[in-house]
Amino acid sequence: MTNKTNVNPTKVITGVNTRWSYANVWEPKSINGSTPKYSVSLIVPKDDTKTIEKIKKAIEAAYVEGESKLKGTGKVVPPLAAIKNPLRDGDVERPGDKNYANAYFINANALTPPGVVDAACNPIITRSEVYSGVYGRASISFYAFNSSGNKGIACGLNNLQKIRDGEPLGGKASAEMDFATAEDEDFLK
Repeated sequence: MTNKTNVNPTKVITGVNTRWSYANVWEPKSINGSTPKYSVSLIVPKDDTKTIEKIKKAIEAAYVEGESKLKGTGKVVPPLAAIKNPLRDGDVERPGDKNYANAYFINANALTPPGVVDAACNPIITRSEVYSGVYGRASISFYAFNSSGNKGIACGLNNLQKIRDGEPLGGKASAEMDFATAEDEDFLK
């Protein structure tokens, strides 16, 4: 039995219906010349209230843990509602994108590669098995930041567990999908 008193209050394991988008889990990617990072956007359905509640509590815990960092040279800690929050509403920020409809999303990143396993916790080695659109769980941790005038709570990416395949996001079909229904148009005639 796990001892709950040693549980990190800023760490969350998402539910199995979390969908991965912009999955850069094999090679770090630089955005606008920044330090290259491994990253994934986690799309969490709004009806997964258990995961959403765990995320909100972890964000609050990161806020409390990071009060001195958030205060910086100021006299007071800015209220949580006034700083950047990693839990974002897909209906508000991505209107018209059916993949983000009725869902929240969180961008998680890390300087080191995340562990990536399948549903049976076996390491996934074949890179094509992990793509934007799969469903799975994510181990993420929240922390406060105060950098160049930007203050908020960020999300670190720990590990990923693929539970099942999903329709690839981005509109690109896999080779298997393209050729499974292709007609043998005079092939080798």
